[in-house]
Amino acid sequence: MPISHQSWGVAPQGESVRLFTLEGANGLRAQVAEYGATLVSLRAPDRSGEPGEVVLGYDSLEGYVRGDACLGATIGRVANRIARARFELDGCAWNLAPNWRGHQLHGGPRGFHRRVWTAEPVEGPGGPALALTLFSGHGDQGYPGNLRVTVTYALTETGLRIGYRAESRDLPTPVSMTGHPYFNLAGSGRGDVLGHTAEFFASRYLPTDPDLIPTGEVAPTAGTPLDFSAPTPVGERIDEKFPALETAGGYDHYYVLDGEPGAMRPAAVIREPGSGRTLTVLTTQPGFQFYTGNSLDGTGRGGARYGRRAGLCVEPSGFVDAPNHPAFPSVIIDSSTAYAQATEYRFSAS
Repeated sequence: MPISHQSWGVAPQGESVRLFTLEGANGLRAQVAEYGATLVSLRAPDRSGEPGEVVLGYDSLEGYVRGDACLGATIGRVANRIARARFELDGCAWNLAPNWRGHQLHGGPRGFHRRVWTAEPVEGPGGPALALTLFSGHGDQGYPGNLRVTVTYALTETGLRIGYRAESRDLPTPVSMTGHPYFNLAGSGRGDVLGHTAEFFASRYLPTDPDLIPTGEVAPTAGTPLDFSAPTPVGERIDEKFPALETAGGYDHYYVLDGEPGAMRPAAVIREPGSGRTLTVLTTQPGFQFYTGNSLDGTGRGGARYGRRAGLCVEPSGFVDAPNHPAFPSVIIDSSTAYAQATEYRFSAS
C-alpha cells in the first residue's frame, strides 16, 4: 500500500505523534496526523494537471497544539455547539465541559481534536487507507458512556473519503462527528475564498440566536443571502445587512440537505475559476455547517498568512444542538446501535 509515515513530535500529554502520507491516483496525496486525527495536507491537480495544496494547515505539530481553529481536525463527540453545555437524556442531566461563551463547542476543550489517536494502514476500496482509533471513556468532556471511535481516511480515484464509526459499550450517548478541513481551491495561503462559487443541495437552514445556538426553527433559504440553490460567488452577499450574517460575521450556518438522509448524496459543489478546480462534497449526514473562516487570523504552512476568510469549511454532521431539540433528528446511540457516517470530497478540474 502506498502509505508511509514519520515521527512528528510529542503531544502535550507526552504521547508520540506520527504523520502518515497517502499517495493516490491522479496526483492526489493526503497527509494525516495522529494528533486530532487531522487532515494536515491534501493535494489535488488544477486544470493544467499540476497538483497543489487545497487545505489550510501548519508545518509542524506545534501549530496544531497551539491553534484554536481546528484546521483539518476530527471533531467529536458532538460537532458544533451544545447550548449551555448541558443536555438531558433518559431523565438525567449531563453537564459538559464548556469552552465557548458558556456553551460547548466541538466536543469541549479536550475534544477529539485534542487527543492522540492510534493509526494503522488498512486496505481501502480503491486506494490507500488509514484507520485511526480512539477510546473516549465515561465522563470524557462530561459525556456518558464508554465509546470506541474509528475514523478512516481513504484515497479514491477522484478524492478523499472519510468514514466515521462509533460504538457505545454501555450507556446511551450523543455522537455527531465531522471533519474540519478549511479549503482554498486556489491554493493554501493564496488569498481569500470570496471568489469561489458555491452550490448547495439544501433549501433550508437552522436559524440561530446571537450565540449561534439553533432556535429550533427550520427555515427556507429562498429569498435570503443564504440561498445557494444556484452557483453563486461566496463573497457576493456575505456582507449584506441580514441578521444571520451579521451575527456570525459571514457564513457560519447549518444547512439541511434536501431528500432523505442515510444514503451518500451530494451536499455542495465548490468551484474556483482561477485554478479550474471543483470540489464536490457528498455525505450520508442530514446536513452540514458552512463556515467561511470568519475568525481566521494567523500564520500557516510555509509562513503563509491565513487572514479572515482564507478558507471555507463544509462540515457534514447531525443537526446542531440536537440533544436539546426533541424535534431534530436524534444523534443518540446506545450499545445496540452503532454510529456510522461518511463524507466524500471529490475533485475535478476544467
